[in-house]
This record gives sequence, C-alpha cells and structure tokens, in this order.
Amino acid sequence: MTLIQLILKSILNRKFTVSLTVLTIALSVTLLLGVERLRTESRTSFANTLSGTDLVVGARSGAIQLLLYSIFRMGDATNNVSWQSYQTIINDPRVAWAVPLTLGDSHHGFRVMGTTVSYFTHYRYGGDHALRFTSGAPFSQLYDAVLGSDVAATLGYTLGEEIVIAHGSGNMTLFKHDNKPFTVVGILAKTGTPVDQTVHVTLEGIEAIHVDWQSGSRPLPGLEVSAQQAAQRDLTPRSITAILLGVKAKTTTFKLQRFINEYPQEPLLAILPGVALQALWEMIGVAERALIAISLFVVMVGLTSMVAIIITSLGERRREMAILRSVGARPAHIILLIVGESFALALSGALFGVLLLYALLLVAQPLMAAQLGIYIAIGWPTSAEWQLLGAVLGAGLGVGFVPAYRAYRYSLADGMTIRL
Repeated sequence: MTLIQLILKSILNRKFTVSLTVLTIALSVTLLLGVERLRTESRTSFANTLSGTDLVVGARSGAIQLLLYSIFRMGDATNNVSWQSYQTIINDPRVAWAVPLTLGDSHHGFRVMGTTVSYFTHYRYGGDHALRFTSGAPFSQLYDAVLGSDVAATLGYTLGEEIVIAHGSGNMTLFKHDNKPFTVVGILAKTGTPVDQTVHVTLEGIEAIHVDWQSGSRPLPGLEVSAQQAAQRDLTPRSITAILLGVKAKTTTFKLQRFINEYPQEPLLAILPGVALQALWEMIGVAERALIAISLFVVMVGLTSMVAIIITSLGERRREMAILRSVGARPAHIILLIVGESFALALSGALFGVLLLYALLLVAQPLMAAQLGIYIAIGWPTSAEWQLLGAVLGAGLGVGFVPAYRAYRYSLADGMTIRL
C-alpha cells in the first residue's frame, strides 16, 4: 500500500471529524478570498467610475469631498460655482469640452442631477465606454428626464411616465415639486457606476422647479408658479455644483488647474480625478488591511482547529501507529503520513472554499450591483488570490509538523501498552 493510499484510508476512516475540519477551513478560505475579491473589485469599480475627464471643478473644499459628491453622489457641496465663473472657464482656449452638474434634489431616495446633453456625449467610464440607451434618447425638452438603469428597474418606470422630484436628498424630503412633473424620455444601459442610480434632468428644469423659491424656502400658498409659467421665464442657472472638464492638450492640464485654483473672482478647486481616487484609497487603506488581517486570523483559527483535531485523534491512533511501526514503517513514514493528512485536509478545504466563494458570487453579484453599484466579476482567481491559496496550503503543510512530531515521539511500546 502506498503512502497516498494510506493517507486516504486514514482520512476516510474519520469521515465526521474530517468533514467538520474541511468545512471550517473552507469557510475561512471563502472569507479570505471573498474579502480580497471585494477589495479588488471595489477598487476597480471606483477607478472605472470616471475616465476621460481631465479635471473636476467645484467650490473650494477638499479634493476627496469634491470627488465624492460630484462623481459618486455622496454628500453635498459646501458651496456652488457661479454661472459667470463657469462661462469664464469654458471659454478658456485650453478647454475642449465642459459638462456642468447640479445636485441637490432627489426622487424616492435616488439623486437627481441637472446637466446638459453634452453629459451623454462626453461622460466616459470603465476606460473609454460611452453611455448607451436601452430605450429612448437624451432629453430635449425642459421637463424631460433620463433615468439610470437601477432607477428604472427599482421603481419600474418606462418611457412616457411622469415623475415628481422632491426637494433635498435622501428618503426624508419635506417638499415635492408636484406641480412641475418630469417625463421619462430615456433609460440608460447598465454601467456599474453611480450613473445607474441617478435621475438626469436639464439644468433649466432644475431652475424651473425652484423659480418660485426664495432664499431656499418653498413658495407661499397662492404664489406658486406653474410649469407653463416657469417655462416662459429666463431659466439661466445662477450657479452649478461642479464641472467636468476635458482639455485640448494634456500638457496644459496643470496650467489650467493652477489657473482655476488661483481664480480671483471666487474660491474654486480643480482636481485630477485619478489623483483624488488614489488619495481616497490611501485613506481607506487601513480598513482594507484590517479586513485582510481579520480574514487571515480566521484562516489560522481554521488551521489551528485542524491541528487540534489531529492531535486529539492521535490518542486514539496510538495502536495504529504502533502497528505501522511493527510492520516496518520508519519514524519518517509516520511524519509523512501525518503531514500528508494535514496537507490533504488543507487542500480539500481550499478547494471547497473556492467553490463556495463562486456559488456565493453568483447569488451576490446582482444584489451588490443593484444596492451598492459595485460589480463583482466572476472569473478565474487573480494572481493575488492564487498567492493567498498558496499561503493557506503552505500553512496547512507547515502546521502538520506539529502533530507529526508528537506522533514521531511515540515509541513502539507506547502503542502496544494497554492503558487502564
């Protein structure tokens, strides 16, 4: 009988305890690889949210704060950019294109963003992917609205339906602009970015629903302006939240950034999206490392449990070891037997852990995309994941020497002695 056959028979002889050990290791490996997959895919998802934009401009605050509210629709701006400053910036000869953004309202918890048709032309994500429509087209009328894919799917909207925008962000809104409804004219294809969870309307539409507001307060009863009356007024925005800029020549990016940051008319901030994203990941890098450390500790607990089970079983296998010694097995063979069992359990746990991970990914992928806007790819393990699996197997092989040394110290007489 070969050593491998002996290892398999020994494992099959203890099915219940072996199954529990393999399950423990499998769950810990699933957690370890799941955290790594979530970390890398989250980073990729964030990095792919915006591409092709050279500068993001907003009121002077922090680079990360500007990135969060303008691109990820998280939080609110401390101040706005005046329309005069916007006109000055877009007329700069170094600017190739500009997309104005206005935030502040919501619809059933989804953020509403005012912009222009240029948004659908110049916005890029995931490298160089342009926005696509599954149905309809960009807005062309004052009260038109274009929905992100998650908004349409969650609320069950189709083309031609009327929606009412509420003042303020989030689900807690105090006032609805129900006298100025918008009509759905387009639904965007899935992007895996915050675009999916955004209601897009015209800049003029945002101005129209607030035309009768004074100092941020709702109009008094009887003083409201109807949708038709608002359409007759000058709806040129007085201010916007942020600007996405593309430059004609990449060499002028830093000069344009310095010009905006030193703009004398009002305090503005221009950031490089890639640099701001890197700063964001450095800020949350501590949490990433903490998650990986916790996962590694869980794996070590699983391997420690395996060692404890093997050592405990040695008390019941003393006679087995003695019989093996009596038929010619050397101490080295006993060591290889125990270490081989340990490695086989670690390998089985790792394989089942990978299978469990992919089963969970199949279930969680659509939920993560819909609820968090994070698309978790289901593909072959990455190089980092292979390294983690190799580390688990190496640890499983290494810790096997602990019970192997214990078994090595047993003498032939120990196994033959009957203990009362």
